[in-house]
Amino acid sequence: MLETVRWITAEGRVLAGLEEGMALFPGKLRIIDQTRLPQELVYLALDDAGEITAAIKRLAVRGAPAIGCAAALGLAACAQHLDEQDFMEQVEWVAGQLAAARPTAVNLSWALDRCLSHLRRCDTATSEQLLHEALAILEEDIQMCRAIGEHGAPLIKQGAGILTHCNAGALATGDLGTALSPMYTAHAADRTFTVYSDETRPLLQGSRLTAWELKQAGIDVVTLCDNMAAQVMKEGKIDLVIVGSDRIAANGDTANKIGTYGLAVLAKYHGIPFYVAAPTSTIDASLEHGGLIPIEQRDPSEVRTFGKRATAPEDVRVYNPAFDVTPGELITGIITEEGLHPPPYRFR
Repeated sequence: MLETVRWITAEGRVLAGLEEGMALFPGKLRIIDQTRLPQELVYLALDDAGEITAAIKRLAVRGAPAIGCAAALGLAACAQHLDEQDFMEQVEWVAGQLAAARPTAVNLSWALDRCLSHLRRCDTATSEQLLHEALAILEEDIQMCRAIGEHGAPLIKQGAGILTHCNAGALATGDLGTALSPMYTAHAADRTFTVYSDETRPLLQGSRLTAWELKQAGIDVVTLCDNMAAQVMKEGKIDLVIVGSDRIAANGDTANKIGTYGLAVLAKYHGIPFYVAAPTSTIDASLEHGGLIPIEQRDPSEVRTFGKRATAPEDVRVYNPAFDVTPGELITGIITEEGLHPPPYRFR
């Protein structure tokens, strides 16, 4: 069975790839069910388009790069069960189902489009060819994460306080992460620092996921309620902010988890550098500005409840955008695998 393996060692290094000696087919997409963290570590093995689409929608796998890798590998897992007759047509249908799961993260459609383009260039499209392209995307993601870590680590000084929002680490990518990769890289160089992790309401990715994986890596982490960020900035505990991204427009406007825009405004007021870390595949140069980025609206029950307990009237109206857009002028620098990009941003 094909399994994408990802775990964090005691040294904080994240490993991703195939288990040694494992046959390529038949195979399943194997992912951590992130909705079960931190209470339990549970893996899902999937090879059905409906199941994979549902897993992406309900955030069993999330984080823009991880969604792209999971979609590509999931497409390959589904393709092995398709008939040879009309194979390409069926693959395109499955890809369409997966692409519609979440509209904001551009890596999802990017990875699927790349897989389909690869198949169209082949003399005969097969599930094996699709798998090899999906694995190439995963390997590139691993290298991308490490390059972002190398470019971003110099920003983290000894004893620094770093604020991050949501989860852009090992759980959100194929390796070390994007926003967290500079932290893992600095930690591996024996630098000590403290990460302040916003809880990230309403689904608590910062407290459930970021705090969990940083603790696994032995990095000092402090979890905050989202509304405490201004206070810790005022107290001088934050030296820089690093967040991830789900889509970046040509002018540097950046869509990230809801609450990121507010942090950028706070950082500007307090004179704190605000960085975005993301792969170049997250840059959507076809969009001139962030106002054109589609914003996913999620189930109102995520806001009306906390766990299984009601925290608001059952029939109260709810506004629940999953993302907001931070204007490029509030961003000190964008860290990609190519290096640190300063403003003004002109991605083409």
